[in-house]
Amino acid sequence: MLLMTMIARIADGLPLAASMQEDEQAGRGLLEYQNQAKQLFRRMNAHSPTKGSLETGPYLFHYLIERGVCFLVLAESSFSKRLAFAYLEDLQGEFNSQYGPRVDKVSRPYSFIEFDTYMQKAKKSYLDSRARRNLGTLNHELQDVHRIMVQNISDVLQRGEALSVLDDKASMLATQSQKYKKDAHYLNLSSSYAKIAAILIIIIVFLLFIRYWVF
Repeated sequence: MLLMTMIARIADGLPLAASMQEDEQAGRGLLEYQNQAKQLFRRMNAHSPTKGSLETGPYLFHYLIERGVCFLVLAESSFSKRLAFAYLEDLQGEFNSQYGPRVDKVSRPYSFIEFDTYMQKAKKSYLDSRARRNLGTLNHELQDVHRIMVQNISDVLQRGEALSVLDDKASMLATQSQKYKKDAHYLNLSSSYAKIAAILIIIIVFLLFIRYWVF
């Protein structure tokens, strides 16, 4: 389920729009995650990765950055990551169409709060079972999101690390992993060649033994 959606300007973390769970009781329980989202917006900058997922308790924050604006949704961990990013892509396109030229001019928080109407409508369509079955038709241009590494939000908020630093670490781990795979492949290949050479030597010695000692 998609529980909360927030949109903010990257330059200063200013919230532009938000949409909470329609259930009032559930909405009150999301206050902690709303505060986390606001802190996260303030950590972001022009060098932050454009897509990401952050683990927070039993939920995941998924975010998308386009044209200096961050689109973020809080979803249950079991909710499809691909569907969540398709939802964010949808919001980004509509928000930019309606408010794109005005984003840099506003100074009041939640200046585009009326966008909640579209967010609620879009959320319902993406939660619909038919949308789940026909995800390929929802956004055929959506890039593969399975490679997005899931970080813990405490790495960003409690330790104070920038998202760009975490992204660099993820890239470094991926590079080291590739190097390890190449080294392992080289060692396996070398081992195979050594075994073949040993077998050939044994065969040659055996043939020489037969030739000079038997005949």
